[in-house]
Amino acid sequence: MTPMTANRFVRCSCGRLHWGAHGAAGLLLSDPARGVLLQRRAWWVHNGGTWALPGGALETGETVREAAAREAWEEADVPKAAFRALSSSVLDHGTWRYTTVLGVADSSLDARVANQESSELRWVAPEDVAELSLHRDFAESWPGLREQLGRELVLIVDGANVVGSRPDGWWRDRRGAAERLRDRLAKLAEWGIADSVAGIGAGPTWEWWPRVVLVVEGQARGVEPVTGVEIATAPADGDSHIVEVAAQARPGDHVVVVTADRELRSRVTALGASIMGPGTLLRELDAG
Repeated sequence: MTPMTANRFVRCSCGRLHWGAHGAAGLLLSDPARGVLLQRRAWWVHNGGTWALPGGALETGETVREAAAREAWEEADVPKAAFRALSSSVLDHGTWRYTTVLGVADSSLDARVANQESSELRWVAPEDVAELSLHRDFAESWPGLREQLGRELVLIVDGANVVGSRPDGWWRDRRGAAERLRDRLAKLAEWGIADSVAGIGAGPTWEWWPRVVLVVEGQARGVEPVTGVEIATAPADGDSHIVEVAAQARPGDHVVVVTADRELRSRVTALGASIMGPGTLLRELDAG
């Protein structure tokens, strides 16, 4: 039997037709200097003439991040290397879901109309978006999306504290234990973390692809970074270095420090950071 194509309309439980048998995804790119990149839909497509995002149906087996990146390339000539995905939010109609992937664009990105599904692309200041004739679903989602534009989750991991929270023989090879933790964190950076686990408070529909910073010290020095995980080597006191890393975060970013150390928790929360316990992180890593 021939598999049913993903590129078709489905009748949603809300009573309307939506595009994409497996749901759909779009890419909301922001640039501090230019605003957000919007697409005016061609007159002949569903909800033609309205403004929304480059996006479309998820193909079978495709992740939302892959789908949003592919659609942005096909419709707006946006290469994957020209942006970094930060988070996603789902508009869930029960039988159909639309996922908005939020990303920050490289300042050199020169988007252009790349196929017939778009009639125009435009960088729009966030405060002007609501003045446009928006696609109905995008208009519904926009206020919540605007609050998180350009904001990333910075996950700062107290390596010594997390490694030491589970008796797996780490004391025999602290550097090796730190490297094993690093590799597991790299997978987390790739698959993402739910807002409910990160404790950011953006809402249950949100997930984040964090910028992970693993802080190492003592016998764990010498650990090298890998894709998805930065290494911050403490020159002396690990706790003070974690505080320094937290203080260097950009204003507006969500900073979460993973540690069980009470004094350190107090120092970083004074900077506005949130706290995640080592057990919560390890359960998330185990679940992946």
